[in-house]
Amino acid sequence: MKTLHVISFDVPYPANYGGVIDVFYKLKYLHECGVEITLHCFEYGRGEQNELTKCCKKVFYYKRSKNIHYQFSKLPFIVKTRISEKLVSNLLQDDSAILFEGLHTCGILNDPRLKNRFKIYRESNIEHEYYMYLSQSEKSFFKKIYFTAEAFKLKKFERILQHADYMLTVSKKDNEYLKSKFPENKIEYLPSFHPYKSIETLTGKGDYVLYHGNLQIAENHAAAVYLVNHVFTDERMNYKIAGLQPQQELKKLVSNKSNIELIENPGEAALKKLIQHAHINCLITFQESGLKLKLLHAIYAGRFCVVNQQMIYGTDLAELCIIANSADEIKKAIADAFKKSFESNYIEERALKLNQFDVIQNAKRIKEMI
Repeated sequence: MKTLHVISFDVPYPANYGGVIDVFYKLKYLHECGVEITLHCFEYGRGEQNELTKCCKKVFYYKRSKNIHYQFSKLPFIVKTRISEKLVSNLLQDDSAILFEGLHTCGILNDPRLKNRFKIYRESNIEHEYYMYLSQSEKSFFKKIYFTAEAFKLKKFERILQHADYMLTVSKKDNEYLKSKFPENKIEYLPSFHPYKSIETLTGKGDYVLYHGNLQIAENHAAAVYLVNHVFTDERMNYKIAGLQPQQELKKLVSNKSNIELIENPGEAALKKLIQHAHINCLITFQESGLKLKLLHAIYAGRFCVVNQQMIYGTDLAELCIIANSADEIKKAIADAFKKSFESNYIEERALKLNQFDVIQNAKRIKEMI
């Protein structure tokens, strides 16, 4: 049996936001493919989760210290707070391959004690670009300073990836970027893992438009506020916004709109039902980065997907979506889609295009590498 250590930046259950969705379903499908997994995860609020023992032989938890003094370190804060001697000690108990989930976990990637281990880096974003965007989106002066400093540190720290034997990227654009930076390394495009083994889209029509995302993230908050102010303005239509930890600004905005419902902290099943029963999943972003897992959710489980160009960055999913960029274009696309019923031929078209996102085949690719 093949064995693998997985180092996760967070406790990957419940699988209720982008990054941990990829991690959790990677664990689940690697386990189904016969890989024996030892999971190491940093815990800072989500608690220990018995669900993880169903797909992992061992699960180790490490408290993530958020000591404010770490912000003055030369290392990025998201990396410095995830360096653990106890983790290294546990990794040294055998000689299995190690999968590092995100740049966050790579503080020990060049540790000389791990020199002869097979190491895989799983990319989720070009982190310095992502943090610079967060800085531009953030209204708080102190958070803006933090995100800017973190972006510069992350760009410098990225050089550590030369010590990875393999890099697995979530988008083709990110794949090109890392290949240009590390031409000597093995780098492959491996799309994000997700809950779906098959398409679960309903035919027919729904009666509302849905936006969903982790609303405590500045990027998603900004998108939701933009939609409320500029797109979800037709009082004859029903709109829903669903996601984790919505900020007060969004709550106040929606409270004044009789045709917009804000659904706070939906569980996985509730969110899936919202996605399935919407007539349109309207998803926008102002940042080109990674692969937006909310888009995969919408395509596998939802009906029509109205998205802007940034949302399909680095993917081959344009032909499965209705692309609209300005507020007026998005409103028109929504109105036009409401005139149509979602028919079975659309589902057949999706099935042909989604082969690259087959979770079992992609788990087998990782299994072959180790």
